[in-house]
Amino acid sequence: MSHPKAASQFLKDQANSHWHDETLWMVREKRDIISKTIPEWEELRNLASQIKDNVLSNLDSYLEEFEANALKNGIQVHWAKDAHEHNQIVLGILQEKNCKAIVKSKSILTEECHLNPYLEKNGVEVVDTDLGERIVQFLQQPPSHIVMPAIHLKKRDISALFHEKLDTEKGNEDPSYLTNAARLHLREKFLGSKVAITGVNFGIAETGEFVVCTNEGNADMGVHLADVHIACMGIEKIIPRRKDLGAFLRLLARSATGQPITNYNSHFRSPAKGKEIHIVLVDNGRTLQLGREKFKNSLKCIRCGACMNTCPIYRRSGGYSYGSTVPGPIGSILSPGLDMEKYSTLPFASTLCGSCSDVCPVKINIHEQLYEWRQEITKNHGEASKSIAMKLASVIFKSPLAYQFSGAMMRKAVRNLPKGLIYNPLNAWGKNRDLPEAPKESFQEWYKKNRK
Repeated sequence: MSHPKAASQFLKDQANSHWHDETLWMVREKRDIISKTIPEWEELRNLASQIKDNVLSNLDSYLEEFEANALKNGIQVHWAKDAHEHNQIVLGILQEKNCKAIVKSKSILTEECHLNPYLEKNGVEVVDTDLGERIVQFLQQPPSHIVMPAIHLKKRDISALFHEKLDTEKGNEDPSYLTNAARLHLREKFLGSKVAITGVNFGIAETGEFVVCTNEGNADMGVHLADVHIACMGIEKIIPRRKDLGAFLRLLARSATGQPITNYNSHFRSPAKGKEIHIVLVDNGRTLQLGREKFKNSLKCIRCGACMNTCPIYRRSGGYSYGSTVPGPIGSILSPGLDMEKYSTLPFASTLCGSCSDVCPVKINIHEQLYEWRQEITKNHGEASKSIAMKLASVIFKSPLAYQFSGAMMRKAVRNLPKGLIYNPLNAWGKNRDLPEAPKESFQEWYKKNRK
C-alpha cells in the first residue's frame, strides 16, 4: 500500500491523529530544551558527523580491526550478507545449543531481518523484553517508532491488552501497575532462557567491544542470566575508538527522548567463564547504499528517532503508514535503497521543510536526500499521467501567450464550473483542500491598469 493510502487510514481517527502529533511534538520540545543546556551542542554534532564520515571512508579496515580484536577477546564473529543469512546464522547457533526459547532486547536490525517470524516458524519461542516491544508483540504488530515502539497506543489500549494477556485488573490504567505486571511476566522468561539476543548501538574497532544502550535494563538482565549472548549489528554501527563513544552517548538520548543519557550503557568485551558471546555483522544493502554517493550519508544514522519526532508528516500519519522497518524521514531514504519500487512513495511523504536535518545529531542532510530520491524514483518509476502533465506545463510556461490564455481559462473554470466537476475522484489534491477564490484578473492585467 502506498504511503498516501495508508496515511488516509490513520487519519480517519482525527482525535487519535491529533494526539499522536502532540505527543511526538512534546518529545521534540524536550530535545530542544535539553540540547540548549549543552553549550558545545553544535560542536558535538559536528564531531559525531566527522567521526562517521571517517568511518564510512574506511569502513572495510575498521570492520577488520573490530573482528580481529573481538576474536582476541573470545567473541565469536559471524558475517551475514543479507537478512536471510543473518537469520540462518542465529538459528544455527540456537539449534547447536538445543535452544527452543530466547529472550530478545530491542533491535531494529532483527526487525529489519524479520528474525522473530523466522525463528517462530522454526520452532523457537521469541520473547521481546523491552516493554514497548512486548506490547506490540502481543498485538502481532511491528514497532511504529524505532525508539518508542508503542507510541501509537494509549494507556487504555495497553490496559485492555494486559487484561487479556496477563490477567491484570480490568480498566486499571495506572502505568506503574501495568509495568509491574509486565515485569513479573518477563521475569519468568528471563530465568528460563539459555540464550539472549540483543542489538548493538556501537561497535568499537579499537577494542573489539560493543555497547548496548537501554532504558529498562532488560538487555543486561537477559544477557547475564543466559549462557549465550547473540548480538546482531549492522556494519555501519562501527566507531573507531572508545573515546569517540562520549560524543555519541551525549547526543543519543538527548536527541531521542530529551533525557541526559540512556539509563544503561552496557559494554560487552569478552564472555564470562563458561559462557559465549556471538556477534553477527550484517550488510543487508548497506554496502550498496555506501556506493551511492548522494545517499551514503544516511548510514551515519544512530537510530535516535529525532527526525520522526519533528516530522510533520510522520507525526500526523503514524509509523505504520510507511510500511517499512524504519519509518519517518530517515526510513524514507534508507528503504528505497533496498527496494525502490516498493518504497517509491516514501520520499514524497515529506514537506522538505528541513526540520529532520536540523535535529539530526550526526547532521545527515535528510531533506536533501529525500529530494534526490524523488528525482531517481521519477526517472525509474514515474507515473505516465504525471509525466504528461509536467510536459504540458512546460509548454505553457515557455509561451507567454499560452500562459496568459490558460490562466484566463482556469480562472473562469474555478469561478463558474460546478464544484462536483472540480472536486472529483480524479482530483487527489482536492480531497482535503479547497482551491482559493479565483481573482477576476491576472497580476499582469492588474499591473497594466495600475502601473501609472
